[in-house]
Amino acid sequence: MTPITNLPSGGAAIFWGVITFSLLIVLHEGGHFLAARAFGIKVHEFMLGLPAPGLRWKSRRSGVTYGVTMLPLGGYVRIAGMEPGREDELVEPALGMLAARGRLDAADLASALGIARERANALLATLEDYGAAEQVPDSMQWAPLVVRAAGEHDAALLARVRTTVYRGQPTWKRVTILAMGVLVNIVSALVILTLALTLIGIPTPITRIAAVAAGSPAANAGVQPGDTVTSFAGAKVSAWEDIRAALRTAKAGVPVDVIVLRGAATLTLKVAPTAKTGGGTFLGVTAGTRNVPMPLLGAVQQSFTMTGLVVVAIFNFFNPATFTTSLQNARSVVGISYEVANAVQEGPLAYAWMVSLLSLSLGLMNVLPIPPLDGGKIAVEIGERIFGRRVPRKLSLAVSAAGTLLLFSLIFYLMYADVVRYIIKG
Repeated sequence: MTPITNLPSGGAAIFWGVITFSLLIVLHEGGHFLAARAFGIKVHEFMLGLPAPGLRWKSRRSGVTYGVTMLPLGGYVRIAGMEPGREDELVEPALGMLAARGRLDAADLASALGIARERANALLATLEDYGAAEQVPDSMQWAPLVVRAAGEHDAALLARVRTTVYRGQPTWKRVTILAMGVLVNIVSALVILTLALTLIGIPTPITRIAAVAAGSPAANAGVQPGDTVTSFAGAKVSAWEDIRAALRTAKAGVPVDVIVLRGAATLTLKVAPTAKTGGGTFLGVTAGTRNVPMPLLGAVQQSFTMTGLVVVAIFNFFNPATFTTSLQNARSVVGISYEVANAVQEGPLAYAWMVSLLSLSLGLMNVLPIPPLDGGKIAVEIGERIFGRRVPRKLSLAVSAAGTLLLFSLIFYLMYADVVRYIIKG
C-alpha cells in the first residue's frame, strides 16, 4: 500500500473523498464548458474548487479564466448570461447609452433612465456578464467593450451582443449545454468501468487457498493458506468451480482425499466436509483470486448493466414501497468518502468501480426535474419554449429555493446517519 492508503480511516476518507468528488464535479462542469465553447458562448471562468480566492490565469485567446481556488472541493464554470429569471427590459437602452457616451457610472445611468441606483448597478453588472462592458480601474465609471456599427440601433446592438451569451441562444442549444454535464458523467462512468474491466479485469477465484477458518474441516485436516488444490475426491481440479461442484454433491462427515501443492511438496489430506445450510457442504476455506480481463463486448455489457441498476436505485427513492429501504442504503458525502477510501485499499478495480458508480449517480440524479438540478433547469427551458414566455425571476428563485431546501434536508439527514454509522459507531 502507498502511504496515502495507510492514513487513519478518517484522514483517508477526507483525502480520497475530496479527490474523487472534485474529479466527478470537474467532469460534470467540463461538459457544460465544452458545450458552451462549441456554441461560441462566452465563458468567464472554469475553476477547480468552490468560489473563493485562488490562483487564476486568463487566456488571451479565449478570455476564459482558469485556476484553482482555496477551497479545492469540486469545481464550477461561469457562463455568460446564465442568471435565472427574465432579462431586465432596460438592458437595451442601458447598452445603447453606454455605447453612445463612452463612459458612465451607475448614478448617471439611474438618472438618465429614471430608476433606482441599485437597478442601475444590476444593469451594469448584466452588461459586464454579457461581455459588453467593464469597470474602469480605480474608478466608479464603466466603459463599453462593443462598438456600435454605422446605423446600428440599440436593439440590433443588443442582439449582436447576445449572440455570444447563453440567454441569447435557441432553446435546443441551452438544453444541450445543461444536459452535457449529465452526459459527460454518464459517458465517463461507462468508459472508466469498461477500461477497468478490460485492462485490470475482474477478481476470479483460483485454486490457491487464501484463508482457512479456525476450527473448520479444512483447518482440522491441516489445510493451510497458500496451498493449491490439485485434486478433490479423486477428481482433478483446474478451477475453483470444480471444488464448488464437488462440494454440492459431497456427503457431510465423509472424509475425502484432497491433494494440495505446498511449496515444492505434494500432500494428500483427509477432509470431512460439513453440511451447509440450504444444501451442500463446505470446507471452511476462502479461495484466492486473480484479475481476469474481460472481453471488450462483455465489459461494455457489464457497464450498461450497472447503469441500469443505478437507474433502478434512483427511481426506488420515488416508490413508496421501497423508499424506506432506499433511504437506509443511501450514503451522504461522509459515507461515500469512507467507502471510496475502502475501495482504494481494495485495489484499482474497486476504486474504478466506485468512481463509475458515483459518476453515474451524479449524472442521473442531475436529470431529475427538481431545481436547482440540471434536470429542473432543462424543464424550465422546455416549459418556457412551450408556453412562449420566461418564468419570472422571483418565481424561478422561489422554486429553486424550495428544491434546494428539499435536497439539503435529505443531504443533512444522510450526513447525520453516516456520522452515526461511520464515526460514532465505527
